[in-house]
Amino acid sequence: MDTSIEAPPQRALRDDATWPSEMHNYLFDLNGFVILRGALDTDEVARLNAAFDAFPTDLAPWDWWGQVQRSDSEGDNHKGFELQNIVEAGPAFEALIDHPSWINYMRTWTGEVDSYVEGLFIDECFASVRRSGGYFDIHSGGHHGAVRGQYRYLNGVFRCGQVNALMALTDIGPGDGGTMVIPGSHKSNFPHPGKPTGRGRMDDVEGAIEVHLSAGDVLLFCDGIAHGGSSRTTTEGERRVVIYRYGPSWAATRHGYTYSDALLERLTPSQREILQPVAPRRPPAAD
Repeated sequence: MDTSIEAPPQRALRDDATWPSEMHNYLFDLNGFVILRGALDTDEVARLNAAFDAFPTDLAPWDWWGQVQRSDSEGDNHKGFELQNIVEAGPAFEALIDHPSWINYMRTWTGEVDSYVEGLFIDECFASVRRSGGYFDIHSGGHHGAVRGQYRYLNGVFRCGQVNALMALTDIGPGDGGTMVIPGSHKSNFPHPGKPTGRGRMDDVEGAIEVHLSAGDVLLFCDGIAHGGSSRTTTEGERRVVIYRYGPSWAATRHGYTYSDALLERLTPSQREILQPVAPRRPPAAD
């Protein structure tokens, strides 16, 4: 199954950002995901990979690197290296906040269009490196999902609780531990008969497919779809991805991360509004 969509060739001007077509919306509604081929250009991929190369190699789990924290996924099966709050790691990651290849997809699908709380918020953002071994458990699915990750379309508008942008910085093919999804499961009313508890490997789950990406491709998917990561069997290279999870403007970060004043002051107004859609309201300082 290929739900790939070519990204717009011009991405320099933010005002020219594209909106999902009828086909994009149809495939997202039908399958729960869409692939944007070439959403990041070669220069953007190079800058992000250079940033990955600069990550500290001796950072222990839960230690901090400035405003970024190593927070690997729990469990012995994952064998990953993750850095949370990665938007604080420099300009290459700041540029992803409102990237024109996908930001209007997010506004359409999870931005509370035509409501009094219209707008976006980045729920979570992290970088992930996998080298050898491990997998990510199957999780989510529409049968018992939280409102935070729900898929919903009602009265002509999308009302999704969270949509993820998974950005491939390396080619991800067979054996590389790619993301796996069960198409359509974001609307399922039943748990998967083979994985009723929603735990365990996805490699042999009936109905699941592995998403293969080239560096620069971006997978957009509703968090309510049943998904996980296949077993990484290759011992060569790394699987490098960045994941930004977008939600409605009224949301709050699941892990409690906040953004530094230095970052907020450095961003454009539109970027700052996504990271802090509701500015703190405080009384004036006393004389």
